[in-house]
Amino acid sequence: MLDRTDDISIAAENWLAQFERALVERALAKSGDVFLKALFHPDSYWRDVLALSWNLQTINGAEAILRELNARAGRAAPSGFRIDPDRAAPRRVTRAGTNTIEAIFKFETAVARGSGILRLIPDAGDGNRLKAWTLLTALDELKGFEEPLGSSRPHGQSYSRDFRGPNWLDLRKAEAKYVDRDPDVLVVGGGQAGLSIAARLKQLQIDTLIVDRESRIGDNWRNRYHALTLHNQVQVNHLPYMPFPPNWPTYIPKDKLANWFEAYVDSMELNFWTGTEFESGTYDEAEGRWSVVLQQTGAKRELHPRHVVMATGVSGIPNLPDIPSLKNFAGTILHSSQYGDGETWEGKKALVIGTGNSGHDIAQDLHSSGAKVTLVQRSSTLITNIEPSAQLAYALYNEGTLEDNDLITASMPLPLARRSHVMMTERSKQLDRELLDGLARVGFKLDFGDGGTGWQFKYLTRGGGYYFNVGCSDLVVRGEIGLRQFSDIEAFVADGARMKDGETLAADLIVLATGYKGQEHLVRKLFGDEVAGRVGPIWGFGEGQELRNMYTRTAQPGLWFIAGSLAQCRINSKYLALQIKAIEEGLLPRGAREATPDAAVA
Repeated sequence: MLDRTDDISIAAENWLAQFERALVERALAKSGDVFLKALFHPDSYWRDVLALSWNLQTINGAEAILRELNARAGRAAPSGFRIDPDRAAPRRVTRAGTNTIEAIFKFETAVARGSGILRLIPDAGDGNRLKAWTLLTALDELKGFEEPLGSSRPHGQSYSRDFRGPNWLDLRKAEAKYVDRDPDVLVVGGGQAGLSIAARLKQLQIDTLIVDRESRIGDNWRNRYHALTLHNQVQVNHLPYMPFPPNWPTYIPKDKLANWFEAYVDSMELNFWTGTEFESGTYDEAEGRWSVVLQQTGAKRELHPRHVVMATGVSGIPNLPDIPSLKNFAGTILHSSQYGDGETWEGKKALVIGTGNSGHDIAQDLHSSGAKVTLVQRSSTLITNIEPSAQLAYALYNEGTLEDNDLITASMPLPLARRSHVMMTERSKQLDRELLDGLARVGFKLDFGDGGTGWQFKYLTRGGGYYFNVGCSDLVVRGEIGLRQFSDIEAFVADGARMKDGETLAADLIVLATGYKGQEHLVRKLFGDEVAGRVGPIWGFGEGQELRNMYTRTAQPGLWFIAGSLAQCRINSKYLALQIKAIEEGLLPRGAREATPDAAVA
């Protein structure tokens, strides 16, 4: 049991030593269970990211943690728990409103090396002894399969010593054609998700091919509306291995990011087929391989990868709401995914249906181009100023190293993340009070997320429903952009929308900024009902405390999903890639994911 001490490093080191000793005694059938349980605060959390369980899972409470450690620790054989001297030193911090000692440590298992974060708080029910409040154990690398980085980097002798043989470019071109082989992994989608997982797999020497239907790498950003920039700051958004240059702008323009994607593919030597549509895939259980059909400029190509990673975003199919009278409209109707820029609509009238980020940005772009714009609100929306309010969630990244901050981000269990975001949302409401009051005055329907958890949990549960104000909300408050409620529209007519009070809102253009269908709809389209039914819902939170079917094995062998922001993709691509590597090396079975233990949802 830990004695109280003012030396936080000693406190953390003592806890780790006692934790390891208790694990050893438990393995020797001694009294380790008693000591293990006593090390954890009654209100404690253990998040294991593959290291001991090969799952992404969160366990609540000392009793449940003890049960899960008993089920996992013997097989994993964790050892060597010690403060990592190469990371941030143990320190006192505040997380989710709680003062805690936070320490980054490292450890090993029978087959891997890992990193973790320990947070200690006093237990008032046990003499204020310091106990674990949160514990993260995360897989870093597999023994014998370390990434070739730094002094282990490739020598390049295969193309630099034979002056008559193929050079680097010859070899790269041949590798990317897949004339006489299949890739081990096929990644569908070449945005930040696809690039992140492909780069990680490349470093683990897993033969990987990215396919994307766009004609140029980066077009999934390049072809979006003219004025788009990222809404979070540059220090949060790096891709794996290649951080953005230090002179880049705080908010990255879409075309600059798109061009970086091209440079990244070249620099990281990623195999990438543009102009390639994924049409269908069927899985052969006996062979452990997919048969996938790709469409390339009129020709079909069939490949047989062992793994398919869907990296097509949180949602892939535009959501077109059933509005029967919309067919009466004689003007132009576009989904937000089809919108380019507002210059062609100068002097015209536009209705933008939907008040999330896309709806507001498109309305502002049209207004700036000289169109008369009315926003049509379908449901309440969370509004937060882009600075400083929307950046509160990323304050961690304003100091420290990217590696440490990514680990800290991964360490926060869902209940504490919710608590943190409730506090941030309350703070943002105070900062944005003038704006929010102005929106309420003009009839804008506001909300602050489920339980007041704010915009990030709206993103994690539904992929939208919020707007980072970069000026459009101010235009709405001032009446320069109109606002109407969708519920007040009686029907659409040839020249616009007829309201229930008899007024007609004239329009030349209607933009449906109505979001996208969940990714399970795309799975059903590409893989069929059986696979879609087996996998189930994707994204959002179910009974457990992890995103459903994201970054982890699914109930369909060989089918994986990665999506989210650049930061989410950078952090979680590491763990997804390690799972695929473990399967390829026989450390994990090739079958479906193990069922989530009851303790994980306790």
